[in-house]
Amino acid sequence: MGKPIVEVHDLTVSYDKKPVLWDIDFELPSGQLIGIIGPNGAGKSTLLKTIMGLVEPNSGFVKTWGEKIESFKKRIAYVPQRESVDWDFPASVLDIAVMGRYSHKGVFARINNDDRDKAFESLKKVRMHDFSNRQISQLSGGQQQRTFLARALTQDADLYLMDEPFAGVDITTEKEIISLLKELVSKGKTIVVVHHDLQTVNDYFDHILMINTALVAEGPTSEVFNETNLKDTYQGKVSFLNTIGDVIKEQNFPVRKG
Repeated sequence: MGKPIVEVHDLTVSYDKKPVLWDIDFELPSGQLIGIIGPNGAGKSTLLKTIMGLVEPNSGFVKTWGEKIESFKKRIAYVPQRESVDWDFPASVLDIAVMGRYSHKGVFARINNDDRDKAFESLKKVRMHDFSNRQISQLSGGQQQRTFLARALTQDADLYLMDEPFAGVDITTEKEIISLLKELVSKGKTIVVVHHDLQTVNDYFDHILMINTALVAEGPTSEVFNETNLKDTYQGKVSFLNTIGDVIKEQNFPVRKG
């Protein structure tokens, strides 16, 4: 295995003196689709924001490509949770997609036709090109999610950090997005996804982190997504009986159809 793309060492993050992440330590391989799973309030989103440099840790550090993240921000794209975005901001779908170019050009640089063409191609990949002139406030939740995914694609990053990119999208769109993400991975990109649907973990991810404030397990999905680690991660809130299906049924997790 080559040099890890993300290194997190002795990481502790707290809000109002309450630990959200506690003494987290791991390294992530490059060129894989990586899932972060755990119960609500486990620190999944905080971990992603800390890797991105949006949250300052109390202790420990994060490195990307062996260096502090400031050296590589142009190579990292971040897709936030839809709920964290101000959707009343007066911008069109194309405006949002074009924002992905600013990391290469600078905030005050002039956007040219080549930038717009790249943004429009990204919108095509997520089936939002027909909405390019629509205001983002007029979009459905799934359309908003796809628009921000297009912004990340326009950036043409090497590392993508995505906070629940499937929230609010239908199963057909979800399958299209995961197909697109796998295509990016096949081209050498690394994608880290906060995810909540246990049913699809085995199908979607090459590698996973299981966290609940502390790190429970990390490694290839086939090795760490098992009964023992699920019990430890969900602390009895999930009873792993015989199959993942039993987990879903017993805990009334939403069943995805399609």
